[in-house]
Amino acid sequence: MTGKYIDGKRIASDLREKLRIEVANLKGNGVHPCLAVIIVGDDPASHIYVNSKVRTCGELGIISKRISFEPSVSEADLLNQIIQLNEDKTVHGILVQLPIPNHIDKYKVIETISPSKDVDGFHPINIGRMMTDQDTFISCTPYGIIKMLQSEKIDIAGKHAVVIGRSHIVGKPMGQLLLSENATVTYAHSYTTNLKELTKQADILIAAVGIAKMIKAEDVKPGAVVIDVGMNRIAEERLCGDVDFDAVKEVASHITPVPGGVGPMTITMLMFNTVKAAKRIHSL
Repeated sequence: MTGKYIDGKRIASDLREKLRIEVANLKGNGVHPCLAVIIVGDDPASHIYVNSKVRTCGELGIISKRISFEPSVSEADLLNQIIQLNEDKTVHGILVQLPIPNHIDKYKVIETISPSKDVDGFHPINIGRMMTDQDTFISCTPYGIIKMLQSEKIDIAGKHAVVIGRSHIVGKPMGQLLLSENATVTYAHSYTTNLKELTKQADILIAAVGIAKMIKAEDVKPGAVVIDVGMNRIAEERLCGDVDFDAVKEVASHITPVPGGVGPMTITMLMFNTVKAAKRIHSL
């Protein structure tokens, strides 16, 4: 058995085409979706991510505002910029690219963004709404994974899902979204002592730890769905995930590649949330 590739590029492309049409319709009604992206400092990876977000906005017809600060910017100045964007009626989505310098409290930054413009889905109010199954902005990577599973018509209800990783951005919300889809969810992390026993029980396995090729074929239940969130650079700057892809694809029923799996969905769901914010703010 060779697992079917879950083609994140194709699924993302289909969703983006729908968004492009929706944005054009909104513009026809006088609503111009706008995303403001704040970047602090000169971290190369952060600039690559921001460039990709700005480029995708342009492809879909979404207005983007890129705001850059030196790494020495004060916390007060950064928060004041966010407050100005909160009050700007032409801006519908706000995100601050992480990481930010250590002298700035990232939680204070996240909580200063208006929940109605928090298109990253990181604000505690939006997290609380997600936890209670209310309509809200959902963290983009786990949201994208749910969309991928649904696109492939993979049944989640009643399945045992194991999430390896417990970050606020991926692991924790991922488990909650699977639970909301009626999966039985187990979280695993660096303190888990019986990890291989758990992964071999998983009908759906989500790997989000950042350790290259840590999941081997013998760790996976035959026929499992394997979602690889990892993005690791190995020899010659080659990208690979947390899953040993070539080996695990022979065991899994479905598997995501790296790159070309989860990554394209993350930015797509950011665009989805931005359009959603514009519609909400304009009561559409």
